[in-house]
Amino acid sequence: MKKILSILLVAALATSTLVGCSGSKEEKPAETPSTTEGETQDEAPTETPEAPAEGGTITVAAIETAYGSQMWTDVCAAFTAETGINVELITDKNLEDVIGPSMQAGDYPDVIHLATGREKALTETFIKDQNIVEITDVLSMTVPGESAKVGDKIAGGFTETSLTNPYGDGKTYLAPMFYSPCGLFYNAGLFEEKGWTVPATWDEMWELGDKAAAEDIALFTYPTTGYFDAFFYALMYSVGGADFFDKATNYEEGIWDTEEAKTCFDIVAKLASYTEKTTPAQANDQDFTKNQQLVLENKALFMPNGTWIVGEMAEAPRADGFKWGMTALPSVTAGGDSYSYTWFEQAWIPGGAEHPDEAKQFIAFLYSDAACKIFANAVNADGEPAPAIQPVLGIADTLEGDNQMFYSIYDNGAKAAMGNFAAYDSGVVGVSNREVWFDPVNSLVSGNMTEQEWIDGIKSANDQMRASLIQ
Repeated sequence: MKKILSILLVAALATSTLVGCSGSKEEKPAETPSTTEGETQDEAPTETPEAPAEGGTITVAAIETAYGSQMWTDVCAAFTAETGINVELITDKNLEDVIGPSMQAGDYPDVIHLATGREKALTETFIKDQNIVEITDVLSMTVPGESAKVGDKIAGGFTETSLTNPYGDGKTYLAPMFYSPCGLFYNAGLFEEKGWTVPATWDEMWELGDKAAAEDIALFTYPTTGYFDAFFYALMYSVGGADFFDKATNYEEGIWDTEEAKTCFDIVAKLASYTEKTTPAQANDQDFTKNQQLVLENKALFMPNGTWIVGEMAEAPRADGFKWGMTALPSVTAGGDSYSYTWFEQAWIPGGAEHPDEAKQFIAFLYSDAACKIFANAVNADGEPAPAIQPVLGIADTLEGDNQMFYSIYDNGAKAAMGNFAAYDSGVVGVSNREVWFDPVNSLVSGNMTEQEWIDGIKSANDQMRASLIQ
Protein backbone atom coordinates (compact mmCIF):
# COMPACT_ATOMS: atom_id res chain seq x y z
CA MET A 1 0.00 0.00 0.00
CA LYS A 2 1.03 3.60 -0.42
CA LYS A 3 1.34 3.88 3.35
CA ILE A 4 4.22 1.41 3.07
CA LEU A 5 5.93 3.79 0.67
CA SER A 6 5.68 6.63 3.15
CA ILE A 7 7.25 4.42 5.81
CA LEU A 8 10.05 3.38 3.49
CA LEU A 9 10.83 6.96 2.58
CA VAL A 10 11.50 7.89 6.21
CA ALA A 11 13.08 4.65 7.41
CA ALA A 12 16.84 4.78 7.94
CA LEU A 13 19.88 3.49 9.78
CA ALA A 14 20.20 4.14 13.48
CA THR A 15 23.66 5.70 13.38
CA SER A 16 24.84 8.97 11.90
CA THR A 17 27.73 9.46 9.55
CA LEU A 18 29.84 12.46 8.68
CA VAL A 19 31.61 11.85 5.41
CA GLY A 20 34.09 14.01 3.50
CA CYS A 21 33.87 13.12 -0.18
CA SER A 22 37.13 13.00 -2.07
CA GLY A 23 37.75 14.10 -5.62
CA SER A 24 37.93 10.72 -7.28
CA LYS A 25 38.00 10.94 -11.06
CA GLU A 26 36.05 7.71 -11.51
CA GLU A 27 32.31 7.43 -11.17
CA LYS A 28 31.72 4.84 -8.48
CA PRO A 29 28.77 2.47 -8.66
CA ALA A 30 26.30 2.47 -5.77
CA GLU A 31 27.67 -0.09 -3.35
CA THR A 32 27.01 -1.21 0.18
CA PRO A 33 28.90 0.77 2.82
CA SER A 34 31.03 -2.31 3.61
CA THR A 35 32.37 -2.66 0.05
CA THR A 36 32.90 0.85 -1.25
CA GLU A 37 35.93 1.79 -3.27
CA GLY A 38 36.63 4.60 -0.80
CA GLU A 39 36.83 2.22 2.16
CA THR A 40 39.12 -0.11 0.27
CA GLN A 41 41.53 2.77 -0.24
CA ASP A 42 41.35 3.72 3.45
CA GLU A 43 42.28 0.17 4.45
CA ALA A 44 45.35 0.12 2.19
CA PRO A 45 48.00 2.29 3.91
CA THR A 46 50.57 1.59 1.20
CA GLU A 47 48.49 3.55 -1.33
CA THR A 48 48.37 7.32 -1.45
CA PRO A 49 44.80 8.64 -2.04
CA GLU A 50 44.41 11.09 -4.88
CA ALA A 51 44.44 14.65 -3.58
CA PRO A 52 41.05 16.33 -3.68
CA ALA A 53 40.53 18.97 -6.31
CA GLU A 54 40.79 22.60 -5.28
CA GLY A 55 37.61 24.64 -5.29
CA GLY A 56 36.46 25.19 -1.74
CA THR A 57 34.22 23.05 0.41
CA ILE A 58 30.46 22.93 0.97
CA THR A 59 28.45 21.02 3.53
CA VAL A 60 25.56 18.85 2.41
CA ALA A 61 23.11 17.41 4.95
CA ALA A 62 20.86 14.60 3.68
CA ILE A 63 18.20 12.60 5.49
CA GLU A 64 19.22 8.95 5.57
CA THR A 65 16.28 6.82 4.46
CA ALA A 66 15.65 3.35 3.07
CA TYR A 67 17.78 4.32 0.07
CA GLY A 68 20.84 4.18 2.32
CA SER A 69 23.66 6.72 2.60
CA GLN A 70 26.17 5.28 0.13
CA MET A 71 24.46 6.89 -2.85
CA TRP A 72 25.03 10.31 -1.30
CA THR A 73 28.70 9.53 -0.73
CA ASP A 74 29.06 8.52 -4.37
CA VAL A 75 27.17 11.54 -5.70
CA CYS A 76 29.29 13.90 -3.63
CA ALA A 77 32.47 12.26 -4.97
CA ALA A 78 31.21 12.58 -8.54
CA PHE A 79 30.34 16.25 -7.94
CA THR A 80 33.83 16.94 -6.59
CA ALA A 81 35.41 15.19 -9.56
CA GLU A 82 33.36 17.29 -11.95
CA THR A 83 33.57 20.71 -10.29
CA GLY A 84 36.57 20.65 -7.96
CA ILE A 85 34.30 21.61 -5.06
CA ASN A 86 34.78 19.35 -2.04
CA VAL A 87 31.80 18.16 0.00
CA GLU A 88 31.41 17.39 3.66
CA LEU A 89 28.41 15.08 3.86
CA ILE A 90 26.19 14.67 6.91
CA THR A 91 23.60 11.87 6.89
CA ASP A 92 21.36 10.64 9.66
CA LYS A 93 17.88 9.23 10.02
CA ASN A 94 17.19 11.98 12.60
CA LEU A 95 18.84 14.69 10.58
CA GLU A 96 17.00 17.47 12.40
CA ASP A 97 18.63 16.46 15.69
CA VAL A 98 22.09 16.45 14.10
CA ILE A 99 22.02 19.79 12.28
CA GLY A 100 19.54 21.63 14.51
CA PRO A 101 21.94 22.62 17.33
CA SER A 102 24.64 23.86 14.96
CA MET A 103 22.11 25.91 12.99
CA GLN A 104 20.90 27.52 16.20
CA ALA A 105 24.52 28.56 16.70
CA GLY A 106 24.59 30.06 13.20
CA ASP A 107 26.40 27.22 11.43
CA TYR A 108 24.23 26.11 8.50
CA PRO A 109 24.74 23.38 5.89
CA ASP A 110 24.92 24.72 2.37
CA VAL A 111 22.42 22.18 1.03
CA ILE A 112 19.77 20.28 2.97
CA HIS A 113 17.89 17.27 1.61
CA LEU A 114 14.88 17.01 3.90
CA ALA A 115 11.29 16.80 2.70
CA THR A 116 8.19 18.43 4.06
CA GLY A 117 5.75 16.30 6.02
CA ARG A 118 8.13 15.09 8.72
CA GLU A 119 7.03 15.14 12.34
CA LYS A 120 9.52 17.82 13.41
CA ALA A 121 8.57 20.04 10.45
CA LEU A 122 12.01 21.61 10.14
CA THR A 123 11.57 22.30 6.44
CA GLU A 124 8.14 23.84 7.06
CA THR A 125 9.68 26.07 9.74
CA PHE A 126 12.26 27.40 7.28
CA ILE A 127 9.51 27.97 4.72
CA LYS A 128 7.32 29.80 7.22
CA ASP A 129 10.26 31.97 8.31
CA GLN A 130 11.12 32.66 4.65
CA ASN A 131 14.60 31.42 5.42
CA ILE A 132 15.16 29.46 2.21
CA VAL A 133 17.24 30.71 -0.72
CA GLU A 134 15.38 31.17 -4.00
CA ILE A 135 16.69 28.75 -6.62
CA THR A 136 14.67 29.80 -9.67
CA ASP A 137 17.95 30.65 -11.39
CA VAL A 138 19.12 27.05 -10.95
CA LEU A 139 16.52 26.02 -13.53
CA SER A 140 18.36 28.05 -16.18
CA MET A 141 21.80 26.82 -15.11
CA THR A 142 23.71 24.31 -17.21
CA VAL A 143 24.04 20.95 -15.48
CA PRO A 144 27.73 20.56 -14.47
CA GLY A 145 29.42 18.28 -16.98
CA GLU A 146 26.58 18.50 -19.51
CA SER A 147 25.19 20.94 -22.05
CA ALA A 148 21.54 20.69 -20.93
CA LYS A 149 19.79 23.21 -18.71
CA VAL A 150 18.40 21.99 -15.38
CA GLY A 151 14.89 23.16 -16.20
CA ASP A 152 14.93 21.25 -19.48
CA LYS A 153 15.71 18.00 -17.68
CA ILE A 154 13.12 18.13 -14.89
CA ALA A 155 9.76 16.57 -15.81
CA GLY A 156 6.78 18.87 -16.31
CA GLY A 157 4.88 20.04 -13.25
CA PHE A 158 7.55 19.40 -10.62
CA THR A 159 8.53 23.06 -10.38
CA GLU A 160 4.96 24.35 -10.61
CA THR A 161 3.64 23.17 -7.25
CA SER A 162 3.37 24.57 -3.75
CA LEU A 163 5.83 21.89 -2.65
CA THR A 164 8.58 23.65 -4.61
CA ASN A 165 7.06 27.15 -4.96
CA PRO A 166 5.60 27.62 -1.45
CA TYR A 167 4.87 31.33 -1.62
CA GLY A 168 2.73 31.43 -4.74
CA ASP A 169 5.00 34.03 -6.32
CA GLY A 170 6.06 31.96 -9.31
CA LYS A 171 9.52 31.42 -7.83
CA THR A 172 11.17 28.12 -6.93
CA TYR A 173 12.71 27.56 -3.51
CA LEU A 174 12.87 23.77 -3.14
CA ALA A 175 14.27 21.31 -5.66
CA PRO A 176 12.18 18.20 -6.42
CA MET A 177 13.87 14.90 -5.57
CA PHE A 178 13.15 11.13 -5.62
CA TYR A 179 9.58 10.54 -6.76
CA SER A 180 7.03 7.77 -7.16
CA PRO A 181 4.14 8.19 -9.63
CA CYS A 182 0.58 7.05 -9.05
CA GLY A 183 -2.17 6.48 -11.58
CA LEU A 184 -4.78 4.06 -12.88
CA PHE A 185 -3.48 0.49 -13.10
CA TYR A 186 -4.94 -2.09 -15.47
CA ASN A 187 -4.31 -5.33 -17.31
CA ALA A 188 -2.58 -4.30 -20.52
CA GLY A 189 -2.87 -7.89 -21.75
CA LEU A 190 -6.67 -7.70 -21.61
CA PHE A 191 -6.68 -4.47 -23.61
CA GLU A 192 -4.50 -6.09 -26.25
CA GLU A 193 -6.75 -9.14 -26.37
CA LYS A 194 -9.93 -7.06 -26.75
CA GLY A 195 -8.40 -4.46 -29.03
CA TRP A 196 -9.38 -1.71 -26.57
CA THR A 197 -7.64 1.65 -26.37
CA VAL A 198 -6.82 3.24 -23.03
CA PRO A 199 -9.19 6.24 -22.72
CA ALA A 200 -7.63 9.66 -23.20
CA THR A 201 -10.73 11.57 -22.00
CA TRP A 202 -13.49 10.91 -19.50
CA ASP A 203 -16.02 10.68 -22.35
CA GLU A 204 -13.94 7.84 -23.79
CA MET A 205 -13.80 6.31 -20.31
CA TRP A 206 -17.60 6.17 -20.07
CA GLU A 207 -17.81 4.63 -23.55
CA LEU A 208 -15.33 1.94 -22.52
CA GLY A 209 -17.29 1.39 -19.31
CA ASP A 210 -20.43 0.60 -21.31
CA LYS A 211 -18.48 -1.70 -23.62
CA ALA A 212 -16.94 -3.57 -20.69
CA ALA A 213 -20.26 -3.86 -18.86
CA ALA A 214 -21.63 -5.75 -21.83
CA GLU A 215 -18.99 -8.39 -21.03
CA ASP A 216 -19.67 -8.34 -17.25
CA ILE A 217 -16.52 -6.38 -16.50
CA ALA A 218 -16.75 -3.32 -14.27
CA LEU A 219 -14.94 -0.18 -15.35
CA PHE A 220 -13.50 0.63 -11.96
CA THR A 221 -12.57 -0.47 -8.45
CA TYR A 222 -10.35 0.86 -5.66
CA PRO A 223 -8.44 -0.80 -2.81
CA THR A 224 -9.80 1.52 -0.10
CA THR A 225 -11.21 5.04 -0.15
CA GLY A 226 -7.83 6.24 1.09
CA TYR A 227 -6.56 5.72 -2.46
CA PHE A 228 -8.82 8.51 -3.64
CA ASP A 229 -6.45 11.15 -2.30
CA ALA A 230 -3.95 10.74 -5.14
CA PHE A 231 -6.86 10.24 -7.55
CA PHE A 232 -8.75 13.35 -6.43
CA TYR A 233 -5.64 15.53 -6.37
CA ALA A 234 -4.82 14.56 -9.96
CA LEU A 235 -8.46 15.15 -10.92
CA MET A 236 -8.43 18.66 -9.45
CA TYR A 237 -5.29 19.48 -11.42
CA SER A 238 -6.75 18.18 -14.67
CA VAL A 239 -9.96 20.15 -14.19
CA GLY A 240 -8.61 23.49 -13.02
CA GLY A 241 -4.82 23.37 -12.96
CA ALA A 242 -2.54 24.35 -10.11
CA ASP A 243 -4.53 27.50 -9.32
CA PHE A 244 -7.75 25.60 -8.61
CA PHE A 245 -5.85 22.92 -6.72
CA ASP A 246 -4.11 25.43 -4.46
CA LYS A 247 -7.34 27.27 -3.68
CA ALA A 248 -9.23 24.04 -3.02
CA THR A 249 -6.58 22.50 -0.80
CA ASN A 250 -6.41 25.71 1.24
CA TYR A 251 -10.19 25.68 1.72
CA GLU A 252 -10.88 28.98 -0.05
CA GLU A 253 -14.36 30.27 0.61
CA GLY A 254 -16.80 29.35 -2.17
CA ILE A 255 -14.31 27.14 -4.01
CA TRP A 256 -16.66 24.15 -3.96
CA ASP A 257 -19.39 26.17 -5.69
CA THR A 258 -17.28 26.73 -8.80
CA GLU A 259 -17.69 25.01 -12.16
CA GLU A 260 -14.35 23.27 -11.64
CA ALA A 261 -15.57 21.76 -8.38
CA LYS A 262 -18.84 20.64 -9.97
CA THR A 263 -16.90 18.88 -12.72
CA CYS A 264 -14.82 17.01 -10.13
CA PHE A 265 -17.89 15.97 -8.16
CA ASP A 266 -19.77 14.84 -11.27
CA ILE A 267 -16.86 12.70 -12.49
CA VAL A 268 -16.44 10.93 -9.15
CA ALA A 269 -20.19 10.39 -8.79
CA LYS A 270 -20.47 8.97 -12.31
CA LEU A 271 -17.41 6.79 -11.76
CA ALA A 272 -19.11 5.42 -8.64
CA SER A 273 -21.94 4.16 -10.84
CA TYR A 274 -19.37 2.26 -12.95
CA THR A 275 -17.60 0.76 -9.92
CA GLU A 276 -17.74 -2.98 -9.16
CA LYS A 277 -20.48 -3.30 -6.54
CA THR A 278 -18.52 -5.55 -4.19
CA THR A 279 -15.84 -2.91 -3.80
CA PRO A 280 -17.17 -1.03 -0.70
CA ALA A 281 -17.51 -4.22 1.36
CA GLN A 282 -13.85 -5.05 0.68
CA ALA A 283 -12.48 -1.51 0.89
CA ASN A 284 -10.79 -1.93 4.25
CA ASP A 285 -7.32 -2.68 5.58
CA GLN A 286 -8.04 -6.41 5.83
CA ASP A 287 -9.69 -7.08 2.47
CA PHE A 288 -8.31 -4.41 0.13
CA THR A 289 -6.28 -6.94 -1.85
CA LYS A 290 -9.57 -8.55 -2.92
CA ASN A 291 -10.41 -5.34 -4.74
CA GLN A 292 -6.97 -5.27 -6.32
CA GLN A 293 -7.52 -8.89 -7.32
CA LEU A 294 -10.54 -7.78 -9.36
CA VAL A 295 -8.17 -6.18 -11.86
CA LEU A 296 -5.85 -9.18 -11.95
CA GLU A 297 -8.82 -11.45 -12.74
CA ASN A 298 -10.43 -9.14 -15.33
CA LYS A 299 -13.45 -8.37 -13.19
CA ALA A 300 -12.66 -4.65 -13.21
CA LEU A 301 -10.60 -2.60 -15.64
CA PHE A 302 -8.98 0.18 -13.63
CA MET A 303 -7.94 0.94 -10.06
CA PRO A 304 -6.00 3.85 -8.54
CA ASN A 305 -2.69 2.73 -7.07
CA GLY A 306 1.07 3.30 -6.93
CA THR A 307 4.16 1.55 -8.25
CA TRP A 308 4.32 -0.64 -5.13
CA ILE A 309 1.29 -2.62 -6.39
CA VAL A 310 3.54 -4.95 -8.40
CA GLY A 311 5.40 -6.20 -5.35
CA GLU A 312 2.29 -6.20 -3.22
CA MET A 313 0.47 -8.56 -5.59
CA ALA A 314 3.51 -10.46 -6.84
CA GLU A 315 2.24 -13.83 -5.61
CA ALA A 316 -1.45 -13.27 -6.39
CA PRO A 317 -3.17 -15.38 -9.07
CA ARG A 318 -4.04 -13.61 -12.31
CA ALA A 319 -5.66 -14.08 -15.68
CA ASP A 320 -3.70 -15.67 -18.51
CA GLY A 321 -1.72 -13.08 -20.40
CA PHE A 322 -1.87 -10.54 -17.58
CA LYS A 323 0.51 -7.57 -17.95
CA TRP A 324 0.64 -4.50 -15.77
CA GLY A 325 -0.39 -1.24 -17.37
CA MET A 326 -0.52 2.23 -15.88
CA THR A 327 -2.04 5.45 -17.17
CA ALA A 328 -2.60 8.99 -15.95
CA LEU A 329 -6.14 10.17 -15.29
CA PRO A 330 -8.02 10.99 -18.50
CA SER A 331 -8.31 14.65 -19.47
CA VAL A 332 -11.61 16.46 -19.14
CA THR A 333 -11.62 17.58 -22.77
CA ALA A 334 -9.91 16.31 -25.90
CA GLY A 335 -6.39 17.67 -25.99
CA GLY A 336 -6.59 18.76 -22.37
CA ASP A 337 -4.00 18.02 -19.72
CA SER A 338 -3.89 14.65 -18.02
CA TYR A 339 -2.24 14.25 -14.63
CA SER A 340 -0.60 11.57 -12.54
CA TYR A 341 -0.12 12.29 -8.86
CA THR A 342 3.33 11.80 -7.43
CA TRP A 343 5.04 11.81 -4.07
CA PHE A 344 8.48 13.38 -3.99
CA GLU A 345 11.11 14.74 -1.63
CA GLN A 346 12.92 18.08 -1.66
CA ALA A 347 16.38 19.62 -1.41
CA TRP A 348 16.97 23.26 -0.52
CA ILE A 349 19.47 25.91 0.53
CA PRO A 350 18.98 27.48 3.98
CA GLY A 351 19.15 31.26 4.19
CA GLY A 352 22.23 31.03 6.40
CA ALA A 353 24.27 28.97 3.93
CA GLU A 354 27.83 30.25 3.65
CA HIS A 355 28.34 29.15 0.03
CA PRO A 356 25.01 29.63 -1.81
CA ASP A 357 26.55 29.81 -5.29
CA GLU A 358 28.41 26.51 -4.88
CA ALA A 359 25.29 25.04 -3.28
CA LYS A 360 23.33 25.91 -6.42
CA GLN A 361 25.92 24.07 -8.50
CA PHE A 362 25.46 21.02 -6.30
CA ILE A 363 21.68 21.11 -6.71
CA ALA A 364 22.11 21.46 -10.48
CA PHE A 365 24.39 18.41 -10.46
CA LEU A 366 21.69 16.33 -8.76
CA TYR A 367 19.92 16.22 -12.15
CA SER A 368 22.99 15.13 -14.11
CA ASP A 369 23.03 11.78 -15.85
CA ALA A 370 25.85 10.72 -13.53
CA ALA A 371 23.92 11.55 -10.35
CA CYS A 372 20.69 10.03 -11.65
CA LYS A 373 22.51 6.78 -12.42
CA ILE A 374 24.02 6.63 -8.94
CA PHE A 375 20.66 7.28 -7.30
CA ALA A 376 18.86 4.72 -9.49
CA ASN A 377 21.47 2.07 -8.61
CA ALA A 378 21.29 2.75 -4.88
CA VAL A 379 21.44 -0.11 -2.40
CA ASN A 380 20.45 0.04 1.24
CA ALA A 381 22.48 -0.93 4.31
CA ASP A 382 21.58 -4.58 3.79
CA GLY A 383 22.87 -4.56 0.23
CA GLU A 384 19.36 -4.74 -1.26
CA PRO A 385 18.49 -2.64 -4.34
CA ALA A 386 16.75 0.55 -3.27
CA PRO A 387 16.50 2.74 -6.38
CA ALA A 388 15.89 6.44 -5.82
CA ILE A 389 14.43 7.85 -9.02
CA GLN A 390 14.95 11.49 -9.94
CA PRO A 391 12.10 13.40 -11.70
CA VAL A 392 14.09 13.73 -14.92
CA LEU A 393 12.74 13.37 -18.44
CA GLY A 394 13.88 10.15 -20.08
CA ILE A 395 14.76 8.50 -16.77
CA ALA A 396 12.54 5.57 -17.73
CA ASP A 397 14.95 4.66 -20.52
CA THR A 398 17.54 3.77 -17.89
CA LEU A 399 15.19 1.51 -15.92
CA GLU A 400 14.08 -2.06 -16.49
CA GLY A 401 10.88 -4.08 -16.33
CA ASP A 402 7.70 -2.56 -14.98
CA ASN A 403 9.59 0.40 -13.52
CA GLN A 404 10.48 1.50 -17.03
CA MET A 405 6.80 1.64 -17.93
CA PHE A 406 5.70 3.29 -14.67
CA TYR A 407 8.28 6.05 -14.69
CA SER A 408 7.79 6.87 -18.36
CA ILE A 409 4.33 8.24 -17.58
CA TYR A 410 5.64 11.82 -17.54
CA ASP A 411 7.57 11.27 -20.76
CA ASN A 412 4.34 10.36 -22.53
CA GLY A 413 2.49 13.64 -22.07
CA ALA A 414 1.18 13.34 -18.51
CA LYS A 415 1.88 16.12 -16.04
CA ALA A 416 2.73 15.61 -12.41
CA ALA A 417 0.15 16.55 -9.80
CA MET A 418 1.64 17.31 -6.40
CA GLY A 419 0.62 18.64 -3.02
CA ASN A 420 -2.20 17.91 -0.58
CA PHE A 421 -4.73 19.56 1.72
CA ALA A 422 -3.33 22.19 4.06
CA ALA A 423 -3.00 21.25 7.71
CA TYR A 424 -5.70 22.35 10.14
CA ASP A 425 -6.51 21.71 13.79
CA SER A 426 -8.33 18.41 13.44
CA GLY A 427 -9.16 18.50 17.14
CA VAL A 428 -11.33 21.54 16.51
CA VAL A 429 -12.93 20.31 13.30
CA GLY A 430 -13.35 16.73 14.52
CA VAL A 431 -12.97 15.05 11.12
CA SER A 432 -10.17 14.28 8.69
CA ASN A 433 -9.86 15.14 4.99
CA ARG A 434 -10.33 11.48 4.17
CA GLU A 435 -13.56 11.27 6.15
CA VAL A 436 -14.98 14.31 4.35
CA TRP A 437 -13.77 13.93 0.75
CA PHE A 438 -12.96 10.27 0.19
CA ASP A 439 -14.74 7.89 2.58
CA PRO A 440 -18.18 8.91 1.22
CA VAL A 441 -17.26 7.27 -2.10
CA ASN A 442 -18.21 3.94 -0.52
CA SER A 443 -21.70 5.31 0.08
CA LEU A 444 -21.87 6.76 -3.44
CA VAL A 445 -21.11 3.31 -4.86
CA SER A 446 -23.60 1.53 -2.61
CA GLY A 447 -26.29 4.15 -3.19
CA ASN A 448 -26.55 5.14 0.47
CA MET A 449 -25.55 8.73 -0.25
CA THR A 450 -26.39 11.12 -3.05
CA GLU A 451 -23.88 13.33 -4.79
CA GLN A 452 -25.49 16.43 -3.29
CA GLU A 453 -25.25 15.04 0.24
CA TRP A 454 -21.57 14.42 -0.35
CA ILE A 455 -21.09 17.98 -1.63
CA ASP A 456 -23.00 19.50 1.29
CA GLY A 457 -20.76 17.67 3.75
CA ILE A 458 -17.64 18.97 1.98
CA LYS A 459 -18.85 22.57 2.01
CA SER A 460 -19.65 22.45 5.70
CA ALA A 461 -16.31 20.94 6.66
CA ASN A 462 -14.43 23.26 4.31
CA ASP A 463 -15.55 26.31 6.27
CA GLN A 464 -14.48 24.74 9.57
CA MET A 465 -11.11 23.70 8.17
CA ARG A 466 -10.41 27.17 6.78
CA ALA A 467 -11.16 28.69 10.18
CA SER A 468 -8.83 26.19 11.86
CA LEU A 469 -5.83 26.39 9.51
CA ILE A 470 -2.49 25.94 11.21
CA GLN A 471 -0.48 29.02 10.38
